[in-house]
Amino acid sequence: MSGDKPTIGFIGLGLMGQAFTRRLCTVGYPVIGYDLAAAKIEQAAGHGVVAAGSPAELTRRADFVLLCVTSTDAVQAAVFGPDGIAEAAGADKLLVDHSTSIVQATKDMAAELAEKTGMGWVDAPVSGGPPAAASGSLAIMAGGSDGDISRAAPLMADLAAQFTHMGPIGAGQVTKMINQVLVLNNYAVMAEALALAEAGGIDAAKIPEALGAGHAGSNMLASMYPRMVARDFAPAGFARQVLKDLDMVHDLAKALSVPTPMSSQTANLYRILNSKGHGELDGIAVLKLFDQNDGV
Repeated sequence: MSGDKPTIGFIGLGLMGQAFTRRLCTVGYPVIGYDLAAAKIEQAAGHGVVAAGSPAELTRRADFVLLCVTSTDAVQAAVFGPDGIAEAAGADKLLVDHSTSIVQATKDMAAELAEKTGMGWVDAPVSGGPPAAASGSLAIMAGGSDGDISRAAPLMADLAAQFTHMGPIGAGQVTKMINQVLVLNNYAVMAEALALAEAGGIDAAKIPEALGAGHAGSNMLASMYPRMVARDFAPAGFARQVLKDLDMVHDLAKALSVPTPMSSQTANLYRILNSKGHGELDGIAVLKLFDQNDGV
């Protein structure tokens, strides 16, 4: 502990990691950061993050270790790879994984870390993107033991508008897959609606005003749709990650014998978008597949 607040180690300083750590520093946490890319560590230093040379070094110096990386393999490497978290873990520390990871892999890694080191694990994927991370207004869905959730709750209260304990380890990741079904399919629905509005000759920008008070209204219609109208595809997240998440939805649904035809169709659209070289654009760039004025 440092003063009144625990020391936070944060691994993964991409778009979300920068926003997370900026928020943590703003509300007074000492933050130690690590990323494979030196430029991202340097960027985070600009808002008060102290650099660590490895996940193991970071873990030794931190009370909580937060992780936000792009794949299940990256989680595995950060925890169990050379100079990984496991080399400095202990029962006095807690790992909170904000990454979107494969459910069974999350359960297996958490069990292995606990068996080897005694360190607890909370899987806590998020919704809201970098703006919500920076303002502390994320939706965080969590899986873990009652004790570990209680330990994490005061910290999560500074990061989230809503922190919900969904069940044992892995439950947070299942909930995130449901979130992705609701959000990512909506990207494709809004793109289709916008293309039809523009082709129909109406003022497409007025759609949120015209329809927002009815059943078509949503926070995505209010926030994402205007960005689509403006063709603002600067990434708050990446189209390549959208495809990765939709493939994870497919794999989970297959394992549970649940049909997901809408998500399968949306995944096909994102597979085309990524194949055309647009994986680094925001997920709302799926509009490019519907836009008659865009050569994709």
